[in-house]
Amino acid sequence: MAHAHTDTEETTRRDFLYIATGAVAAVGAGATLWPFIDQMNPDASVQALASIEVDISSIEVGQSLTVMWRGKPVFIRHRTEEEIKEADAVDISDLPDPLARNANLPANDEATDGNRAHGAESSRPEWLLMVGVCTHLGCVPLGEQGEYDGWFCPCHGSHYDTAGRIRKGPAPRNLDVPVYNFVSDTLVRVG
Repeated sequence: MAHAHTDTEETTRRDFLYIATGAVAAVGAGATLWPFIDQMNPDASVQALASIEVDISSIEVGQSLTVMWRGKPVFIRHRTEEEIKEADAVDISDLPDPLARNANLPANDEATDGNRAHGAESSRPEWLLMVGVCTHLGCVPLGEQGEYDGWFCPCHGSHYDTAGRIRKGPAPRNLDVPVYNFVSDTLVRVG
């Protein structure tokens, strides 16, 4: 005796097959696409450079050190008393860019020497950390040069003072101050 199929059984079996086929296709598509999506994540070397620690114990007063962080040079300057006094004496209204550009502070803080040099550590005005990329076209300025004895970008003539603030030339902004903090008296973490 033949078994008679009803429309409800057939519909239920067909629906199950559609759902099962769709689920297998979705899992297969996800498994196929995952390597392409995963390869867009930053590799381990980039993630490792998210922050660096720099030993500053060998930097004498009046000297600078340039380190690489996230593919950019960072200037670490151990400023002299004269450089600090000179930068502190500048009237903010004389600056082309009145903002501190310090990632450790609110975006609208003024470009006083204290807001530029102190960053996360207000008790260390002798240390100045800046991303060493000219804000005009991305060149690397030369240290202890220019009309303000700070940094000078010879490509197009931008002059920065001893606090890394633009004073003359086509650069529209001060040099950026990255996020940093002092881990100890001789170690600073950038990033």
